[in-house]
Amino acid sequence: MTPSPSDWIADVVWNADGLVPVIAQDAHTGRILMFAWMNSAALTQTVATGEAVYYSRSRQKLWHKGEESGHIQQVKSLRLDCDGDVILLEIEQVGGIACHTGRASCFYRQLTDGQWQTTDPVLKSPDEMYGH
Repeated sequence: MTPSPSDWIADVVWNADGLVPVIAQDAHTGRILMFAWMNSAALTQTVATGEAVYYSRSRQKLWHKGEESGHIQQVKSLRLDCDGDVILLEIEQVGGIACHTGRASCFYRQLTDGQWQTTDPVLKSPDEMYGH
């Protein structure tokens, strides 16, 4: 018997805003690609479709990753941490770009000698991805 969504979703510990932090990690390399938030609708849709759906706090709506850029995230594994309050998505990043800046990862700056240094190149310009 397949568990109903309420069986597994009840184990997630949501913050006061009804959100849970989510880390997206490349399933092949292990590299952390991005951090985002999900509400219960986003998590349910992610599980149902096999593609990452997040909750945009700035736009106050669900955000299917790649809906504009085409760089969707195919979910290979979904994990819940020991406290139940952080989700790890192991994903395959279609197109190799997770960041809205056109980089492979949102974590493209590294602190070196007291300065944030950009370590990753832009693979595709945001204008090209989003048509701005």
